[in-house]
Amino acid sequence: MKRSFDGRAAGGAIVTLLLVACHAGTPAPEHRPIPAALPESLGFDAARLDRVREYLASQVDSAYPGAVVAVGRHGRLALLAAVGHYSDGDDRPVEPETVYDLASLTKVIGLTTACMILVQEGKLDLDAPAQRYVPEFRGPDKNRITIRLLLTHSAGLAADLPLYDSTRSRAAALTLVDTSPLLSAPGTDFVYSDLSAIVLMQVVERITSQSLDAYLEARVFGPLGMAATRFNPPRSWLDHIAPTELDTMFRHRLIRGEVHDESAARLGGVSGNAGLFSDAPDLVRFATWLMAVRAGTAGHGPRGTTPGLTSETVTTFTTRQNIPPGSTRALGWDTASDSGYSSAGSKLSRRSFGHTGYTGTSIWMDPDNDLFVILLTNRVNPTRANTKILEVRAKVADLVADALVGDGRGR
Repeated sequence: MKRSFDGRAAGGAIVTLLLVACHAGTPAPEHRPIPAALPESLGFDAARLDRVREYLASQVDSAYPGAVVAVGRHGRLALLAAVGHYSDGDDRPVEPETVYDLASLTKVIGLTTACMILVQEGKLDLDAPAQRYVPEFRGPDKNRITIRLLLTHSAGLAADLPLYDSTRSRAAALTLVDTSPLLSAPGTDFVYSDLSAIVLMQVVERITSQSLDAYLEARVFGPLGMAATRFNPPRSWLDHIAPTELDTMFRHRLIRGEVHDESAARLGGVSGNAGLFSDAPDLVRFATWLMAVRAGTAGHGPRGTTPGLTSETVTTFTTRQNIPPGSTRALGWDTASDSGYSSAGSKLSRRSFGHTGYTGTSIWMDPDNDLFVILLTNRVNPTRANTKILEVRAKVADLVADALVGDGRGR
């Protein structure tokens, strides 16, 4: 069974509405569809909102081969549109259900959500040393590294290590991460670090006695009905997965259906820093749920109780920590830059939180406007040298903000 979509004329714009939620080539999720609505009912000018789709279409074969965008407000979907094609050399049109390598969105959709649940359950202490949970994480000053410092990328760890060519197994790669020396004193510098996410993954796995992928499926993706979200997707999904890069330094082939990130690949495709694959409708479901929890309006999910979080926990994790002073980072999540120069653009509220992924993905949520913006692309196809996505993300966020004309509640 395939999701069906309906283009409706609204104020001269064609707005794509999500009506049904299942996935061709994946198990049909047992859940209710995310409610869709005409943009005007959610406080958007429909013609202005359609400029998001028009702009993304104008960037095809310049910033990326193809893209999918989803915009929602007040728990309902206003826009879900796909532009372009699968990849360089694959002219099939992208669909809203096309699956993308999320890259570092794994850190927030997966790892940070797991940490939130464990904090909520009293099993993880944000101010406890990471060594309490992973004794192998050792070296000078590492006893001072707390979970909070790992989540804010201020632990002093390096950004990354060449795990793919310096180790030959998952165990060896984890040992190298755990014993790597610090570059700065804990809490003094911001360095966006994949190593921090890999250490946190080990923390989650030690606490839960489960692999990260098994825990997330049982506690997050399954309960939320995110059937198109997983690590290491099966071969039956390949036709619906947008390829990433033509790898010339590690695997020496076009990467499709396996994680693009080299460190995550060395870890077997399951890592805290990267490895998740998903599609826009699943991320709409996640964003709708997280925004509702933060606002204190979340109820029970379609397959029982959704991941047990409170508004207080989600608010804590999505609020800027100021560690080190001046950093925009929340816990796991990033926040909108005060200067306006970020992937959130310059017009979302300063309380907005989100994240980006190296492959060309991003998600931003604005609690002041009860709004989310999801963008999925494979900008690294055929090569990572293309960095035009940096301006595209900000432009999309600004176009969405420009389309807001009212609150939209109760209309």
